[in-house]
Amino acid sequence: MAITSSSPSPPTAELEGTVERITYQNPSNGYTVLKVTTRRGAEVTVVGQLGGVNPGETLHLDGFWTTHPQHGRQFQATGFRSILPATTEGIRKYLGSGLIRGVGPVTARRIVEHFGAEALDVIDQQPERLSEVRGLGPKRIKAIIAAWAEQRAIKDVMVLLQSLGVHTGLAVRIYREYGDDALHIVQTDPYRLARDVWGIGFKTADTIGRSLGIPHDDPGRLAAGVRYVLSQAADRDGHVYLPRDELVTAAAELLGCDPAQVDAVIPDLVAARDVFVEANDGVEAVYLSALGGAEIAVARRLSRLAAADDDRLAAFQSVDWERAFDWLHHTQGMPPLAAQQVAAVRTALTQRVTVLTGGPGTGKSTTLRAVVTLARAKRASVILAAPTGRAAKRMAEVTGREAQTIHRLLKLQPGGAAFFNEENPLPADLVVVDEASMLDVALCNTLLKAIEPGTHLLLVGDVDQLPSVGPGNILRDVIDSGAVPVVRLDEVFRQAEQSAIVRNAHRINHGEMPQWGRDIRDFAVLRLPEGPDVIERAAETIIELVQERLPRAYGLNPGEIQVLSPMNRGPAGTRRLNELLQEALNPAAPGKLETRAAGRLIRTGDRLIALRNNYQLEVFNGDLAYVQSLDPIEQRFRLALDDGRTVDVPFTQADEFGHAFAISVHRAQGSEFRAVVMPVLTAHYLMLQRNLLYTAITRARELVVLVAQPRAIAIAVRNDRIARRYTALAERLRSLA
Repeated sequence: MAITSSSPSPPTAELEGTVERITYQNPSNGYTVLKVTTRRGAEVTVVGQLGGVNPGETLHLDGFWTTHPQHGRQFQATGFRSILPATTEGIRKYLGSGLIRGVGPVTARRIVEHFGAEALDVIDQQPERLSEVRGLGPKRIKAIIAAWAEQRAIKDVMVLLQSLGVHTGLAVRIYREYGDDALHIVQTDPYRLARDVWGIGFKTADTIGRSLGIPHDDPGRLAAGVRYVLSQAADRDGHVYLPRDELVTAAAELLGCDPAQVDAVIPDLVAARDVFVEANDGVEAVYLSALGGAEIAVARRLSRLAAADDDRLAAFQSVDWERAFDWLHHTQGMPPLAAQQVAAVRTALTQRVTVLTGGPGTGKSTTLRAVVTLARAKRASVILAAPTGRAAKRMAEVTGREAQTIHRLLKLQPGGAAFFNEENPLPADLVVVDEASMLDVALCNTLLKAIEPGTHLLLVGDVDQLPSVGPGNILRDVIDSGAVPVVRLDEVFRQAEQSAIVRNAHRINHGEMPQWGRDIRDFAVLRLPEGPDVIERAAETIIELVQERLPRAYGLNPGEIQVLSPMNRGPAGTRRLNELLQEALNPAAPGKLETRAAGRLIRTGDRLIALRNNYQLEVFNGDLAYVQSLDPIEQRFRLALDDGRTVDVPFTQADEFGHAFAISVHRAQGSEFRAVVMPVLTAHYLMLQRNLLYTAITRARELVVLVAQPRAIAIAVRNDRIARRYTALAERLRSLA
């Protein structure tokens, strides 16, 4: 007879105290570790889902006591409510904690000195009396009133979310999206959250919906699940559509229902114009309407540009090309062009739409400079653009002319509308887009709207790199369509061949192992010994390389070394590496300000990357920046962007940025760094692909160091499988040609 036993549940307990400091917070689930001082003066460690809690708050906590093997006795919170402090000292600390934008320790002290224990009641019930406080003018008072009202509203959303079993760290995002309607929307239409609020997925919305009693087979729930599967396929895997069978299977699994129920809701989504269905290669393809519409528009606009009767560069149809190239060489000081480069220049200046592709060292930059120089010699208006700020900066260096990001070129407005569009086209005879492999279908469509027929378009990029982070596969699809001229440069120039980075990039692209050794200075592989701790050792080695060894051996500043990783999760993923690198490269120090925002510690001097487009700040996905300063009273930090601008970011928008001491290979596209350090481990097996390794090492200008298991490098080199993206652009272009 089997004997089983179960541990008794720990007895429930209550705890009341004031939050002294937050030592850790996970932004994805709200898990928090904080220090609380009880009324008796004891300091207690509290853990649990406590998102949105601030230092200075008094909390009433429900939960139980537990003992951690490393950290000792802790209080495990299962629920909490915030209690406004009653003593003058508690109120002063609460107001001065940074909770209310515009109130710092000095202002908090003045308010409490004037109103005493009634200070919070005055702010809440009679805020006009704040004018009695010395040093508070009308503008500051107005800001304090607004910030107090916002905090109270966010707290209401937090209480509701907590009662529904959802971590309260999401409340700020929800309130920011809906304002005073937040509570009503959460209670009446929770599935809207998955559509509207960045960072909230279907599962969170479904947790709320189920807690509110929405039936398992509710059509609104089923429709939300279908939309979510399509949007995840776009965001995570780059698909523009999904075959209906795949969509139904994935959505049924997500929803926990019969596939027939999912299939039955698709006509309702079509009627609501959320999705549309069409036949692609004998497969029923289901598109989110916005994405499918963008792909159709890209095909039509490219075809219209390629077949335009007007020609803004008509002068090149009769140019003396031998004389033109001689002028480039002898008058402009450019090296003689190879046959492939000559063909590329002639094609770009005589055809309305052209693609120029090729790997590192094949002369794309020289070709681009030749195109721009000849066009300018004929007084043509030339616009240069790239998807990222770093790529635009490099483009300007190559051509000697101004280049912009596509977002800034088009003057994208809040909401995604562009100043330049079909009614107001770009004033250009030639538009050149570099790093075109990064173009996703939405951005490409927005750009093409602004290019008038007759204007020439030159797409420049390396088709062997990873495709865009966003949905679509524009460069590869345009090349595969055969609908426009394509010139591929495949001859590596002798000077470029001296670089082991260039040589190894081409070796990897041809399925050959890279070469390294003592006589190769710009490409190194640090072999990791096999063992159970290999991932942790990789992380330790990377920190040592960036902090000490590479600066000492190569004279590099740590800020010139970019750590890349194939994955975000795990001991050698970007998240963990960023924590370690922040502590190594930008540790806490007296006078160095820091704040905890969006569950992360952000410190003056930190390196950040934008995770989404913010049209109001004109900061776009992939932009890199440093934290120049922090203002805990106004609750904002100032970023110094790579393009030389500075922007002020409210703490409430900190979740739109991630640390960039280490970034994923995908996010590094379009950027170039003096040195790249990257772990290549068998633990990254799912991500080990040839084009990922190729993309990573071509981000480096002077030095590549792989912290690797050679077996993992071999896996990546052999794996030439390119994950298929469901797109139909190539077929659409062929049908329109």
